[in-house]
Amino acid sequence: MKKKTWILYLVLAAAVVALALYARNHITFNWAVFVQQIRLANWGMIGVGVGLISLGYVVRAMRWVLFLKPAAKIGLFSRRWFDVLGAQIIGYTGVALLGRPADLMRPYLVARRIRLSLSSQVAVYVVERMFDLCAMALLFSTVLIFAPDRGTLPHPEALRHIAVVGLVGTAALAIFATMIRLSGHAVASGAEKVLGKLSESFGRSVAAKITSFRDGLDMLASLRDVLNALLLSLFMWGLITGAYWVSLRAFVNSPPLHHLTLAEVMVLMAVGMASSVVQLPVVGWFTQIAFIAAALQGLFGVAWEPALGSSTVLLIVTYLSILPTGLIWARVDRVSLRKVTKETEGASVDGPVLSVQESAVRD
Repeated sequence: MKKKTWILYLVLAAAVVALALYARNHITFNWAVFVQQIRLANWGMIGVGVGLISLGYVVRAMRWVLFLKPAAKIGLFSRRWFDVLGAQIIGYTGVALLGRPADLMRPYLVARRIRLSLSSQVAVYVVERMFDLCAMALLFSTVLIFAPDRGTLPHPEALRHIAVVGLVGTAALAIFATMIRLSGHAVASGAEKVLGKLSESFGRSVAAKITSFRDGLDMLASLRDVLNALLLSLFMWGLITGAYWVSLRAFVNSPPLHHLTLAEVMVLMAVGMASSVVQLPVVGWFTQIAFIAAALQGLFGVAWEPALGSSTVLLIVTYLSILPTGLIWARVDRVSLRKVTKETEGASVDGPVLSVQESAVRD
């Protein structure tokens, strides 16, 4: 493990210990009430949440197949489509267990199963992230701008400004993507020249990323493909939002949770997304629980016991529920999560690194 990773682990562990000591001395917590809140929760609603998240993986696979259309014709629910679905499920299982270093497992597995270059699938991964960002920003901004209860949210003016910035940022990203799609090589060359004056290696790296982004966009051959990808992205993030909503509202014995509105859920989703940016193995589970619980208590006045219980259940529903299926699928397909993570650890969207990795895929 790299020295920087060890340092990050130690810092995060120290922060968790400090937080635990602070909570012990400053927060009154009743474990009996905590257990009661979980026991009285509506587990049927929690099951619906798991179902929505599971359907989201299917939609994600459909979107990836759409990106593959120019390179590989894959029929819906065909054997190769299930290979793509398996790559998504195993990949997210790897992220849940091993953290963000396993994020490139999905493009690696798709490349190996469909027999495409790893660089092409990393390009798909980059474009996929762009559509995720746009869809999440559109949903978040639209709900916060038009929700009937937007005025009752904590810091409503600040949230409204964030929502407007989100819409403007989405439009700017769409314009940038269009420029890259039409003149990607020229933009990459210009960026390399300008940034190369500061650092030659940095300029080459940025240029390689822009080129990879353009390669991913090239897989969307028409405006219809772009719209289909956006609709699938919005549908998928709608499913994720629904999973958050029903899982939190399942705590029927806590009125603030049971009556959470869609706008309030979007705020909590934003907190959850922010807390998962740097995802470390296992330790990251507890940091996400802590962030969501603190947001529930601080922003919406939820007592600590149901806040901690619901944030724990939310993590299980939205993040860990995939583990049984993913581990079984990996076992059947003879995929070692740790081995694949190591093989993709040095991969990036930079061409020279990927050229080394592609040989492993072809083999």
